[in-house]
Amino acid sequence: MTSSPASFLPLTGPIGFYPVVPDAVWVQHLLDWGVRTVQLRIKAGDLGTEEIAQQVQAAVAGGGARPGAQVFINDHWQLALAAGAYGVHLGQQDLDSADLNALRSAGLRLGLSTHTPEELARAKAVQPSYLAIGPVYPTTLKVMPYAPVGLERLKRWAEQAAPCPVVAIGGISLALMPGVLACGVDGVAVVSAVTQALDPRQAALSGLQLAAR
Repeated sequence: MTSSPASFLPLTGPIGFYPVVPDAVWVQHLLDWGVRTVQLRIKAGDLGTEEIAQQVQAAVAGGGARPGAQVFINDHWQLALAAGAYGVHLGQQDLDSADLNALRSAGLRLGLSTHTPEELARAKAVQPSYLAIGPVYPTTLKVMPYAPVGLERLKRWAEQAAPCPVVAIGGISLALMPGVLACGVDGVAVVSAVTQALDPRQAALSGLQLAAR
């Protein structure tokens, strides 16, 4: 993806294995284990505004101290902007309220969630740094009003998203990663595959190996 005045900056490295985690401690652990693309997604209602700001600042600082790290902040774009984050990840509803010009001008990367061809087209027009497509499979961690995309549509939609990088997300276990990667996506986002693993470090290392094949 090339940069133009109307587009968000391109990613500085490959996406690959992309864990989505609930706090800055998880972000730091993953960076220590060799993961380079991580998303901080704090669940609504878990923390107060000041605590959320501290989490965002800690995650951003952790990423800034690690060469090649691409740490994205989910939803809290104002706090991410204030903290000098590498990037933010937003949902479709955020396109109506977020100050995209401010984020773009500050040099933040932008990832956008999409669930349908219509949402994909709308998000692609923003010229983000990457597009996320999901849920690929049924997910138990988050109630989704969308039916699973499945591999056939994922492959087709990823082709439609080109040249924008694509991240697949939703119900993806380590065992399912090879099939997802075979659809031509640039990254695979996982949640429970790491955060609920018996050995999170080994799960992260396995995910990195799968993405590198």
